[in-house]
Amino acid sequence: MGGAIIAVICIIGAVIWGICAGKKRRDGMTLLAEELGLDCHHERNYQLADRYRFPDKLRQGSNCYACNILSGNYRDHEIAAFNYHYETYSTDADGKRQTDHHHFSFFILTLPKCFPELTIAKEDLFSKIARTVSDEDIDFENREFAKQFTVRCTDKKFAYNFCNTHMMEFLLSHPDINIELDQNQLAVGYHSQLKVEEIRPRLDHLIEIRNLMPDALFAD
Repeated sequence: MGGAIIAVICIIGAVIWGICAGKKRRDGMTLLAEELGLDCHHERNYQLADRYRFPDKLRQGSNCYACNILSGNYRDHEIAAFNYHYETYSTDADGKRQTDHHHFSFFILTLPKCFPELTIAKEDLFSKIARTVSDEDIDFENREFAKQFTVRCTDKKFAYNFCNTHMMEFLLSHPDINIELDQNQLAVGYHSQLKVEEIRPRLDHLIEIRNLMPDALFAD
């Protein structure tokens, strides 16, 4: 009996800790959003994928939604940042269904022009996304870049222009970054949920990637 009571107390304690930690995180995000002049919505949003094209490719399972959404103008660019969740299901040896929860975070910038679909990805995060692009992997002379990143694009010339020397140097110095460009949406994804202390630096990384795109790509 004593062991069962201790187990119940531990479970209740874990639940309370989770609630308090979640509230602290939400409060921190709200304060940061106010500081950055961004809108902040913590509720689950099941329609965000309809606004941004790329989340459609992440619909590998069920119960897909975004939450903790920041949006607005940041450093003269329209951006959005949010957590993204979906579930997949499997059956164990006893025939019981198991649920696996997948969590990501995304930072998206709206571009003034549409571009060919492109992914620069680590296989552990975006491999399924990358395979949706019809062309084969694109080779680069920079061996270290080619070793760390898989690049796929429907337009090789555009891919080479996008992955210029400065862009490759930046990505090599930030190996946790994964990029998808689809139409006029530039998305950077991470295999983790948003942390308040990481939001501003990662928004700045998103802006830096945009700034490293050659001006010629935006010429009429």
